[in-house]
Amino acid sequence: MVDAAQQQVRVWQAQTSSKPRFSAQRFIGRVLIFVALAVGAIIFAIPFLWLLSSALKEPAKIWLFPPQWIPNPVRIANFTEALTRVPFGLYALNTLKIVGLNLVGTLFSTSLAAYAFARLRFPGRDLVFTILLSTLMLPWAVTMIPNYVIFKNLRWIDTVLPLVVPSWFGVGPSGVFYIFLLRQFFRTIPRDYADAARIDGATEFGIFWRLMLPLTRPALTVVAIFTVLYHWNDFLAPLIYLTSPGNYTISLGLASFKGLYSTDWHYLMAASSIAVLPVLVLFFLAQRYFIQGVVMSGLKG
Repeated sequence: MVDAAQQQVRVWQAQTSSKPRFSAQRFIGRVLIFVALAVGAIIFAIPFLWLLSSALKEPAKIWLFPPQWIPNPVRIANFTEALTRVPFGLYALNTLKIVGLNLVGTLFSTSLAAYAFARLRFPGRDLVFTILLSTLMLPWAVTMIPNYVIFKNLRWIDTVLPLVVPSWFGVGPSGVFYIFLLRQFFRTIPRDYADAARIDGATEFGIFWRLMLPLTRPALTVVAIFTVLYHWNDFLAPLIYLTSPGNYTISLGLASFKGLYSTDWHYLMAASSIAVLPVLVLFFLAQRYFIQGVVMSGLKG
């Protein structure tokens, strides 16, 4: 026994000693990857840094060349004056209402449709899903005028209904993509879970609501982040359907700083800095679930 153990120790030592402890090629490769990522991060951060810098400058110093990255003097009053120049609080409240209603509607409708395409068997399922995916080829500008005519006949113009109702039927902006994303995630869940629930007497909707939805939390988080980002930053749809200043969103409020002949750039940059802050906080808080959901959604075709 002792001789056999000693022999195994010698083999292990020979194997470990034959492996190089330090690989120059591997180290250089990691350094190059780190440098490339750092340079890319700096490049993508430059517009945001310029936004913050311009928000703290005097109007005459925004367009200096070469750019003055550190404001001198620092003008904090740009933020307070920008928030009082327009009813920013009202615009934020309107935006939060639209984002919240779209978030609930998108999560409910797209998850139901995705579950049906992933788990239910009915005639023409694959054909219907193929037709649904083909609508991704249609740009939003193609359906913009027909949708406006429909909403005008329904007398929904200058209300939040055109911006909210489509999401409750899975046909809102990017709704088809969300259905596809959730369907891919549902297909990664073993069917044994649903079969066991059926044996226990669970209904199909009960399986979806009590079993599948909790398991798809990472994918639902991805859909939630995408939905919030889209509707928080959406400009064209509110511009088309909203006409009263009291119904404006943050994106339309930011556009009010731009005039026909001049633009209050210092106020625009200050208000934009405040508008982008909730989005950054949301992403950093949910980035772990976001990455997990994107990765797991593509495990199975």
